[in-house]
Amino acid sequence: MTTSTKRRAATSVAALAVAGLALTACSGGPGVQDSTGGPSDNKVTIYGTIVDAEAELLEESWAGWAEENGIEIVYEGSKEFETQISVRAQGGTPPDIAIFPQPGLMGDLASGGLLTEAPEGVVSNLEQYWSEDWKTYSSYDGTVYGAPLMANLKGFVWYSPKFFKDNGYEVPKTWEELITLTGEIQAKTGTAPWCAGFGSDAATGWPGTDWIEDLVIRQQGPEVYDQWVANEIPFTDPRIQAAFDEAGKILTNPDYVNAGFGDVRSINSTAFGDPAAKLVDGTCALHHQASFYDGFITEAGGTVGEDGDVWAFMTPPVEGKELAVTGGGEIVGSFNADEDTVKVQEYLSSPEWANSRVSLGGVISANTGLDPASASSPILQESIAILQDPATTFRFDGSDLMPSAVGAGTFWKGIIDWINGTDVNTVTTQIESGWPSS
Repeated sequence: MTTSTKRRAATSVAALAVAGLALTACSGGPGVQDSTGGPSDNKVTIYGTIVDAEAELLEESWAGWAEENGIEIVYEGSKEFETQISVRAQGGTPPDIAIFPQPGLMGDLASGGLLTEAPEGVVSNLEQYWSEDWKTYSSYDGTVYGAPLMANLKGFVWYSPKFFKDNGYEVPKTWEELITLTGEIQAKTGTAPWCAGFGSDAATGWPGTDWIEDLVIRQQGPEVYDQWVANEIPFTDPRIQAAFDEAGKILTNPDYVNAGFGDVRSINSTAFGDPAAKLVDGTCALHHQASFYDGFITEAGGTVGEDGDVWAFMTPPVEGKELAVTGGGEIVGSFNADEDTVKVQEYLSSPEWANSRVSLGGVISANTGLDPASASSPILQESIAILQDPATTFRFDGSDLMPSAVGAGTFWKGIIDWINGTDVNTVTTQIESGWPSS
């Protein structure tokens, strides 16, 4: 799990746009610096959410290139990025480049004319090495303002290959087969097959939003998913409530959860990383979590691989539907068009940078020029293959695209209430109430 992913799990996300703000010229906003390609001091500042050890790896990933090109890249990571980037931009003191953990936050600043349009080289890389889905998340109102950086893939179901082999279980190909398999494991073992943890301090509930997003896109398809994220379809719509009902077949069934921890309500008090140990020791047969979870399994003493202690398969589609996946990532945008700023942007959107960073371990990218062999673990290699597959339909994490009052507010709280026993209609009504009135 990258630091930026942790930030997405633990902080609020920005609104998709600021109502009433008109998109101004790329050089006209108060946070946009005046320079438009003139000489620079060969120093480029970058601001983002990535901190600590992950920040050190980020700096290492571009160190060689920066030296070769005579550019000093100064990176600053902050846990207050989501608030401070807007303050700095509106105050006229933005960094040269920002690494946005949510497309909505980038769109927020673009809507106020605070970002520069992406330079030609970045747009060229975006069109050559990224899918149309990612291009959409790098744009605002039809204009490209950035390019993706790293990524994570959600929706994996973690399991023990040995347990499956010993009992003759096969990886399910549809959601219906997954529910059937869950029942078979429970009947044979007499214990709950699934373990889950939604605990994350002030951000408790976020892992549950991933379940709902996975079911919406698998049941209803990407078009309905997009309409839901934009609130053109409300949480109270039967199609969205159906996702809660399907996820509830596992998460609110006392026969199916919470292996190694307690009853259904224990899901909210179980930290999201704790189920890793139960997967490794065999207490838990199935667990739903993103690609980053291989790090937790390794820390718990397990090996991740098809022949390892724990492996994973993608949550399968509903029968008759094509597989579509959800995930997250960062978008790199800039506040000026200085020559060195442009060079750094172009490099960060290139396969060369993607291979450099991914080879250092722990992260992936959806850049199609990335060699999957660069990844540090089998599950990350599998994730890259899925993201690079032209047939893959990808959608960004829905709660990261919604206004913070919903995505990191009523949605999280609604998940907690739902796990605690509140009915779906009441929960979805409460979540929907968080949407801004205009």
